[in-house]
Amino acid sequence: MPEDKILRMEQLIRELNDASDAYYNGHAERMTDYEWDQRFDELRQLESETQTILPDSPTQKVSEDQLAGQKEEHEYAALSLAKTKQTGELVKWAEERPIWISWKLDGLTLVVTYDGGKLSRIVTRGNGHIGTNITHLHKAISGIPSTISDKRHVVIRGEAVISYDDFEHYLIESGEDYANPRNLASGSLSVKDPQDIMDRHIRWIPFTLVHTDEDIPSWGQRMDWLDQQGFNTVERQYVENPSQANVEACIAAFTHKVTTKENPFPVDGLVVCYDDTVYAQTGSITGHHATRAGLAFKWQDESAQTTLREIEWSCAASTISPVAIFEPVELEGTTVKRASLCNISECERLGLGGPGTKISVIKANKIIPKVIAVTQSVGSFSIPNQCPVCHAPAIVSESEASGTKTLHCTNAECPAKQLKKFARFVSKEGMNIDGISEQTLSKFINLGWVTEYADLYELRNYIHELSLMEGFGERSASNIMRSIDRSRDVQAHRLLYALSIPLCGLDVCKRLLAAHPLDTLVSMATSLTAPSPSAAADPSGNGSSDSIQLDLFAPSLPTDPQEIFAHIPGIGPEKSAQFVRWFRNAHNYDQYQHLITKLNIQASETIPTGNRCQGLTFVITGDVHHYKNRNELKAYIESQGGKVASAVSGSTSYLINNDVTSTSGKNKKAQQLGIPILSEDDFVNLYTEPSE
Repeated sequence: MPEDKILRMEQLIRELNDASDAYYNGHAERMTDYEWDQRFDELRQLESETQTILPDSPTQKVSEDQLAGQKEEHEYAALSLAKTKQTGELVKWAEERPIWISWKLDGLTLVVTYDGGKLSRIVTRGNGHIGTNITHLHKAISGIPSTISDKRHVVIRGEAVISYDDFEHYLIESGEDYANPRNLASGSLSVKDPQDIMDRHIRWIPFTLVHTDEDIPSWGQRMDWLDQQGFNTVERQYVENPSQANVEACIAAFTHKVTTKENPFPVDGLVVCYDDTVYAQTGSITGHHATRAGLAFKWQDESAQTTLREIEWSCAASTISPVAIFEPVELEGTTVKRASLCNISECERLGLGGPGTKISVIKANKIIPKVIAVTQSVGSFSIPNQCPVCHAPAIVSESEASGTKTLHCTNAECPAKQLKKFARFVSKEGMNIDGISEQTLSKFINLGWVTEYADLYELRNYIHELSLMEGFGERSASNIMRSIDRSRDVQAHRLLYALSIPLCGLDVCKRLLAAHPLDTLVSMATSLTAPSPSAAADPSGNGSSDSIQLDLFAPSLPTDPQEIFAHIPGIGPEKSAQFVRWFRNAHNYDQYQHLITKLNIQASETIPTGNRCQGLTFVITGDVHHYKNRNELKAYIESQGGKVASAVSGSTSYLINNDVTSTSGKNKKAQQLGIPILSEDDFVNLYTEPSE
């Protein structure tokens, strides 16, 4: 037996297991998915050539999360799936039998069990046979109801995930640094108190019904059964005739949703399974794969060779991150010329040099440009000793948990550090300034045009320079100015949200403003005394002339910041403290005062002014004609004490769709759950005054 092959296998096993441990337990990334797949395939090939399986080989075991806590054996083993990147292999595996294709969600697998209609336990996948019981975190994970209508024994497998939007919002509000949504999700499930992770918006999405006492031999019908029980299951597509053309068409549809970012959750491929669940159970078990239980399809990443031009150091959020700028290449139908290098450790791991270095680049999962290898290093990799924006000293720090090295600006007020906050400020949910992307904001900051929020309303001073910038022009510059001017009229809750106050998402902002007008909230946060009755009663959202005088620099505080707003439903001590501390920070308060002179602040339309929709939950789909748009209809419902959800579930009261007879997915689900479907006219007749 060739000794060099055995030594290589031992090396591959160490590298793969180390990377899997980091991946499944919330640590820093050790290698890309692309590199992991390459090494795994190489190991599998060597095992075939040598007819040898070494101890701890990842080809023979399920990658394991190692969360601390009570261990429990799975009733049904949670085995991993064999993988392919070739549609031909997928078609061959299907054997001309009807199949389903669904997302391969990139999160943490949880097995959820119900008995007697009540949730009995939640267990992580662990090693596929034994996992960790995290039932105590139930309230912090949405999508897992406490009860279901079926009173028998039910076992469901699903993925705990965090959406890209929720991930970005969490990083902004918390100031913490995580590599990706999956990293945050897996790191979250090791906590003991569910309150500590409520703001991370972890969602559990069922991807298969493992067991029910009811005889349901069709996988598609089993998923429909879960929908009827009130679960929001994984998106899926039925392929009755899995020919090469049909399979490729289905995969292309999923791929389009990835590349256009229509899918809000991180995925790392697709899952294919037989509709005939009885047949699926007849396969053998090879290694830790059940051969007919399913097949994972991963996109074949298209790579390109190019040359590094420079490393640009971008200061944003809490770190100064290296970005590779290289000779433009065509990938997945687009021109790519830059890719984030994440951190110093990643640059060192790749063996990156200086300008002229030859590199390989991909678009990971069809979306994110990524440097995957250095084929020829030229010169040396250098780390700057000062911030590229404010020129304050920069220091390298190393994480105690993962050993990851990152570069940080020492200036807490560096404008570039606030890039994510500026992006939230201009976002649709915030000030809704259309046409200004995060990349554009970065340019404005680096040019010195923007150092605080109020500066965005002075950009007209630079309209000539902006019109001459690459990628803009006179029309684009004029459109941005018009969008900025429109945003001057803003509802109070959107302004509060736009400020990026830690832990203050849209819901928190609405709750605060439902209790007090905006000026009163600011006065209470920064003053020593309570607001006058007239101020507290002012419904305008801007406060009253009788509101208390600010005493920002008072020598002592009358109450604990945690207590000032903790009595408001849905706020509590931690959110109260964050709100108060933000406004008591002199720098924040000064910037807020500069900003509000540029704005016309309006009362939030979503503060309840009536109770016509009280206690009801609506889902809106399709076009509307009575209201200007769906957002206006949503605002009306919320103003009448109702709620608007994005998906139909067991808790939905009504689905609003002007095409009542439509065969859309939402209509079908509403019909399955027995939820009434209203046209917009029906809604107006039932839930508005005749004059409305």
